[in-house]
Amino acid sequence: MKRILVLFPKDWDRDELEQPCYRARYEFYYEGFDLFRFPENARLITFSVRRYVEKLVKKYRGRLDGVISNNEHFGALIAAVVAQRLGLPGTDPAVIIAAQHKYYARCLQQKIVPEATPRFSVFPYKVETPAAVGLPFPFYVKPVKATFSVLARRVDNFAQLQSHLRFNPLETLILHKLVTPFNDLMARFTPFIIDAHHLIAEEVMTGVQVNLDGFMHNGRMTILGIVDEVMYPGTQAFMRFEYPSRLPAEVLERMCALAERLFTGIDYGYGFFNIELIYQPDNGRIQIVEINPRMASQIVNLYRRVDGYDPYQVLIDLALGEAPHITAGEGAFGAAASFVFRRFDGREVTRVPRPAQIASVHQRYPDARLMLYLKRGASLAREMKWLGSYRYAVLNIGGASTEDLHQRYHEIRRALSFD
Repeated sequence: MKRILVLFPKDWDRDELEQPCYRARYEFYYEGFDLFRFPENARLITFSVRRYVEKLVKKYRGRLDGVISNNEHFGALIAAVVAQRLGLPGTDPAVIIAAQHKYYARCLQQKIVPEATPRFSVFPYKVETPAAVGLPFPFYVKPVKATFSVLARRVDNFAQLQSHLRFNPLETLILHKLVTPFNDLMARFTPFIIDAHHLIAEEVMTGVQVNLDGFMHNGRMTILGIVDEVMYPGTQAFMRFEYPSRLPAEVLERMCALAERLFTGIDYGYGFFNIELIYQPDNGRIQIVEINPRMASQIVNLYRRVDGYDPYQVLIDLALGEAPHITAGEGAFGAAASFVFRRFDGREVTRVPRPAQIASVHQRYPDARLMLYLKRGASLAREMKWLGSYRYAVLNIGGASTEDLHQRYHEIRRALSFD
C-alpha cells in the first residue's frame, strides 16, 4: 500500500481521498491547518515554516511514497520543499515560488508571452502618492502573494486605493503572518528581492474569463480541459465554473498553445497547474489573469463527470512518479459546473438546509457535492471587507446538457431552501 502525505488538505481533498476506492489502495497522512477557520487558524500566530518543514522531514523520512497539496497559500510550496528534501517526485520549489509571486510571474510572462501579458507594476502596502503606484488609474490591485482573491479588486482612484489598504492592528498582524512563510522560503530558494509585503497593479482586463487545467510530466504537457468562469453581474466574484467551455475551438487551441509556451518557458517540468485567461471577442486577444502551480480542487472533479477519469488519481500518479492516464468524453454527463452561493449585503445566512434536506438531495442527485462555508461575526465581516462578498456554499453537479445542468441546479437550490 502506497503512503502519501497530504499537506493543508481542503474539504474537496478529504471528500475525494476518503472514498473507498482510494482507501483500499493508499494510506494517507494529513498535516496542516485551515487558514480561514477558527480556531485552527490561530496556529498562524506562532507558525514557522522552516521549523514545520524540518518537523515533517524528520517525521516522514523513509515512510512516504509521495507528497501532495492543492493548497495555494502554504501547501503547494511546502509540499515541493518536503518532496525535494525526501527525494520524492515533485515540482522545483524555485519554480513554484516564481509562479506564485504575482510580480515575478508577470515578469516571466512578459519575457515569454508578451502579447498575453497586461501592463503591471509593483508597490508596497504603504504607498504615499499616486505616482508611486507606477500605473495609471483605474487598475486591478491584488497582493503579490494571496489566495481566494483576498484584497483583489478594481480601484478607480487613489482615494479608493488608500481606503482599500486601511487595516486595523489585527488585520495587519494577520496579513503579516500570512505572507511570512512565503518570504522565508523565497529567501531560501530564490534571489528575489521584492518580498510578499507588496501589491501588484494590473491594467483592467475585460472579456470572457476561463480556467485552463493541466499537468506536466517529465517536461511534457497534458491539458485536462478549459472551464468557463462566470461572474455575478457587475462584479469580479465567481458565480459558477462551467465545463466544457463555450468558446470556439480555435480560441481554445490558441489558449492551449499559449499555456504550453509559458509553462515550458518557466521550466515547469513536473506537476499540476492551472492558468486563468481572458479572451476579448472584439479583437481576438488572449491575456493571462494569473497562474497557479497546483490543482484547482474545487473544479477538477467536473472533468470526472464529463470525461470519465478522476483527476485525483492523476494527482496521486504524479506524486508517485508514475505516468497518468486520462480520457475524454467518457463521463456520465455532457456538462458539469461548480455553482458558488454568495451574499453581497454582509448579512449572515440564517436559513441553512437541514441534514435531512441535504441527504434527500444526495439521494435524488447522487453526483451532487455540497460544501458549506458558513461564517458569522468578525470572520464574516473580514471576508466581506477582503473579498467584497460572502461565499457561503458551493455546489458541484453534472447534467446531460447545459440546459439540463441548469435545471438541476435550480431544483437543488429550491430543495436546499437557503435564504
